[in-house]
Amino acid sequence: MKIVSLETFSVAPRWLFLAVRTDEGITGWGEPVVEGRSATVATAVEELSDHLLGQDPFRIEDHWQVMTRGGFYRGGPVLSSAVAGIDQALWDIKGKALGVPVHELLGGAVRDRVRTYSWIAGDEPDRVADHARERMQEGFDAVKMNGTGRVRALESKAELDLLVGRVAAVREAIGDRADIAIDFHGRVSPALAREACRLLEPLHPLFVEEPIVPELTADFGRICASTTVPIATGERLYSRWDFRDVLGSGIAVAQPDLSHAGGISEVRRIAAMAEAHGVSLAPHCPLGPIAFAASLQIDFACPNALIQETSLGIHYNTGSDLLDYLVDASVFDFHDSHVDRLTGPGLGIEVDEAAVRRAAEIGQRWRNPLWRNEDGSLAEW
Repeated sequence: MKIVSLETFSVAPRWLFLAVRTDEGITGWGEPVVEGRSATVATAVEELSDHLLGQDPFRIEDHWQVMTRGGFYRGGPVLSSAVAGIDQALWDIKGKALGVPVHELLGGAVRDRVRTYSWIAGDEPDRVADHARERMQEGFDAVKMNGTGRVRALESKAELDLLVGRVAAVREAIGDRADIAIDFHGRVSPALAREACRLLEPLHPLFVEEPIVPELTADFGRICASTTVPIATGERLYSRWDFRDVLGSGIAVAQPDLSHAGGISEVRRIAAMAEAHGVSLAPHCPLGPIAFAASLQIDFACPNALIQETSLGIHYNTGSDLLDYLVDASVFDFHDSHVDRLTGPGLGIEVDEAAVRRAAEIGQRWRNPLWRNEDGSLAEW
């Protein structure tokens, strides 16, 4: 079997899909994207195709090594995301050719279903309690919310009271048996993160996600030591080397993204490293159905998988949602906040290529918001 073509599709709301085709008629699907930079990643995929065309798709690890190490300049979100989507597609091809789901190729399933959580509210959180109740009625028992909108490096008591009040309203709405994860989106300073986490302790968040930007990774040790709230991070870490120091800092949850951190091959390695540090795995996935399927394959194979993010109904999904590009969306049926083990070959999904092509004719040009503080300076989004 040989790879004969790679084709990318830019589709709403902010996704990039990849079809890797073989001379035996098997197509593997991947999702290589940096949100807001999808055209740049598509170009990186095209450049990497020079190595892949005519090659055996089964040699996944060798291709991964060549794509990541074969160039003098390495790393970064664009290259690692291009590699991630290609890697997903190659695993999809191999699973389809052998008639087994990818998790069987990773050692077999370690669980029969995976717990998921759903997003509530938006970038600047509002009506969080009402939205949380809606998610509980839909069958979820865990939700994630942004803790704040734009914030300063050090904040007033009033702003901190708003943060705690929002989370307290959700806790009251969903009770003590359901879970709340709080995303800080890298918006707060290390000092503010320590203060905010201490104030949130009585509300028992499942975790606080990405309290600081990845450039400040060295501060995770102090943040983790200052609070009993479990700390999660990793959506903007792109390799096992990026995770190496973070895993020993005291974080509780590693969150590599299957479309950013080198795909299934690299995230499986990151998961094993996390396990050796007593750190749980919760793959980051506010993306489309291919990335979600790849994440689930990892979850089914990794003993330390804790919970899986789903983008169903997330505030970014305007124009299309998680299930819109699948022939059979029932493979992702959510019940009791869980998704059952995928049993189909490869990634376990069938992409509706006709729907993808129709959407790609329109395309997308999503850009993340640019925020400014009251004094006009740039704020972290």
